Amino acid sequence: MKVPRPKSTFGAIVELVAIVAFAVGLALLIQAFVVKPYVIPSGSMIPTLEEGQRVLVQRVGYHFGDPEIGDIVVFHPPEGAQAERCGAPEGLGEVCITSVGEPDDENFIKRIVAGPGDTLKVVDGRAIVNGEPITDDFIKPCGGASSCNFPNEVTIPADQYFMMGDNRGSSDDSRFWGPVPRDWIIGKALATYWPPDRLGIF
Repeated sequence: MKVPRPKSTFGAIVELVAIVAFAVGLALLIQAFVVKPYVIPSGSMIPTLEEGQRVLVQRVGYHFGDPEIGDIVVFHPPEGAQAERCGAPEGLGEVCITSVGEPDDENFIKRIVAGPGDTLKVVDGRAIVNGEPITDDFIKPCGGASSCNFPNEVTIPADQYFMMGDNRGSSDDSRFWGPVPRDWIIGKALATYWPPDRLGIF
């Protein structure tokens, strides 16, 4: 039987470099198009997600189906959202219903509470959608903040989604800067992977 000749040191190094390059390329491809990690930047999603917690977000699911009420999503907010900029003045007692025309470069993570064509009002921090409160036993109560009550009903525009943080009294969200076009949604949170005591699947 013929014994194969051992590879040269140079050949072994070339093979190792090729393997590493392939692995890095594959990892970058997965992050770009399939699953990407994100760090929670604030306490707006307490108690569901703590500041500094890490989540995995899948980026392909919404190519095959629509976002749904209750989904936790990463998205681009409207430009100027951090200054609570609404695209048009809302009526007295109404949430902002018109976002500015351009997405911000920042990434936010919130929960979808209403979708295209849904009617919405907010009572004591709870989203009342199409006349019924949505399931929200996971939220942190509003606590009487000025953001707790928008009793005048509005209709969500076509192809847009209304986002709210679970920490209803301490979340800058669609109530103040308007709904988010579907094209601005990056993906749905799948699971939390850090810290270890907060591991879980959504």
